[in-house]
Order: sequence, then structure tokens, then C-alpha cells
Amino acid sequence: MKHIIGGKPGEPRSPQAPPVAVRLVEVHPDDAGQRLDNFLMRHLKGVPKTHIYRIIRQGEVRINKGRTTADTRVQPGDVVRIPPVRVAAKPEEAERAVPAREFPLLLDDDVMLAINKPAGVAVHGGSGVSFGVIEQLRRAHPDARFLELVHRLDRETSGILLVAKKRSALTHLQDQFRERETGKTYLALVIGEWPANKKVIDTPLRKYLLPDGERRVRATTADDPEGMRSVSLVKVQKVFAARHQLGLPAMSLLEVTIKTGRTHQIRVHLASSGHAIAGDEKYGDFDLNKRLAKHGLKRMFLHAWRLQFNHPQTAERVQLGAELPAELADFVAAVSAADGPVL
Repeated sequence: MKHIIGGKPGEPRSPQAPPVAVRLVEVHPDDAGQRLDNFLMRHLKGVPKTHIYRIIRQGEVRINKGRTTADTRVQPGDVVRIPPVRVAAKPEEAERAVPAREFPLLLDDDVMLAINKPAGVAVHGGSGVSFGVIEQLRRAHPDARFLELVHRLDRETSGILLVAKKRSALTHLQDQFRERETGKTYLALVIGEWPANKKVIDTPLRKYLLPDGERRVRATTADDPEGMRSVSLVKVQKVFAARHQLGLPAMSLLEVTIKTGRTHQIRVHLASSGHAIAGDEKYGDFDLNKRLAKHGLKRMFLHAWRLQFNHPQTAERVQLGAELPAELADFVAAVSAADGPVL
């Protein structure tokens, strides 16, 4: 990394704050493949992550003079425009505010680790969240030279999450995700009886923003120029009959394997098919969610259950599994034990 342009000559600067002029930063080969938001978080320590996402959305951050998005991956030689920003706290103070935390390990070796992420924890800071899994892991392992997320899970989704310990492992694994060489299967409990013959959802998805700037996704058509092809494979594991005495409809436990990794893909694919995920606060049935909470389901029922990939060092095919967390397993058991047969 090298700075091409620093601050304006003669501009007064606080000894405790970084330059507030526009900076143009050239991407070093070691940073190749890193997401823009992560790249900026490393260069703007002490700046609230919500502000970093805001300046990206507003077009103040540019790559090679062009507008960009938070998930754009920077490449060697790219020139990133970083607008004037002031830090909310000294970097060391911001880092001290992150609590160290370990997560249940599914795999841990020299180049990567896999954890079983609990629901309610963001994978990284931003969008109103001060810190997430990756910041807590870095805090817990201060001697680790490199820790980066390989992929993402929604905050309310639990299950398998990969973290790379080396840049080479990161790019190798991300290439597999991009080329659809991984196998990713989730467990989702949806409202209603899913038709057994509906095994493939091949519906494009399109991102959009609510008036307050919050991100959303909707199903669209193949002729939509902003639609991204999205494919999910669905298998019914169990169907639970309606529990009328509890005010609960029929529900289906599904195994959903995604062939593409779009934002909110499973949530929108299932909801647009008429079977929203139980407990989904963005795309679900809000009144029903309140009733489900009274019966013990206080989160979205979506869990990253199985993951297959080629190990970045040995090329061996790895198969990981993370069984349902207790709060979801207990709800399934309660529904199974209630009045009515399990089909």
C-alpha cells in the first residue's frame, strides 16, 4: 500500500487525529481480493463503521475514479479515494471497546478455522453494529497476523462460518464460493406445507433500499437488467400439522442448498414462494412471529447446517456440519410433541 496523495500543504492537523483531506490509496498485492468495506475499516480505524458504509453509499469512496459498493473486491494497483473523515475515538480506544470472544470451533488448523456462529451476532461491525465476530476473534487472538472472513451470514442466521488465517487461503476459498464449487445447505422452518414437488427455485433477485437507506431484496424477472440469477434447491425434511389450539399453522422443515450466494437469497426465495421463514423480521409474517415467540421461537429459524469445500492447503474435500442450536432444536421438539401427527 502506498499513499499517492496526502493532506493539503499547510493544512492544520490535530496531533491525535489522522489527516482529514482526501487521500488516494493504492492497493498493495497483499490486500488483493479484500472487500472494500474491510479495506476501509483497516485504513479508517476509529471511524464508526456506520459512517464508512454511508460514505460508500453516497459515492464519496471511489475506486479508479468510479463509484463502487461495499462488497467490491479491491485488486492490486487499484486507487481508492478516501474522503475526509474524522475519527470518533483514538484507534486504540476503539479497539479496547471490542470484547475478546471465542466461538465454538468446527475446524482449526494453520490456514483457516471454522466456527459455529450463534444467532444475534453480526459477522462484522457496520450498519449500526459496533463490532462482530471477526473483530472479537482478532481481539481474542492479538498475535494472529491475519484473520479475515471468507464469507458472510446474516446476523440472525446461525451456523458454519469460515475464517482465513492467511491471504492465500482467503483467496482460494473465496474463489471456490465464487465458482460455486462449495456445497452450502441450510435448515429453514417455513410457514405452511411446502409442496414436495417444488424442488428448484430459479428466480432472479434484485437489491433495493428503503427510504431510510436500509437494504432489502426482492424477487424479480429474468428480463430485469438489475436482477441477479439465483438458484436454490429445496428438500422437505419434515412437515408439522397445524396446531389450531396453539394458534399455529402447518410448518415445514426444509433443507435448502444454495447454488448462488445472493444477499438474503434463501429468505426471499422462500417468502416469494408463499412460505416465509418462521421468525423472519424482514420478509416474514410479523403477527405470526409474535405468536411463535410466545411458544419459544424468538429468532429467525435459519441455520447454516452443512458446508463442503476443498481445503485451501491440502485440496482434500472437507465436509463440516453444525447441528441445530438448542433454541431451534427445542422448538422443533415442542412442535413435534404438540397435538397432531408429524407427517
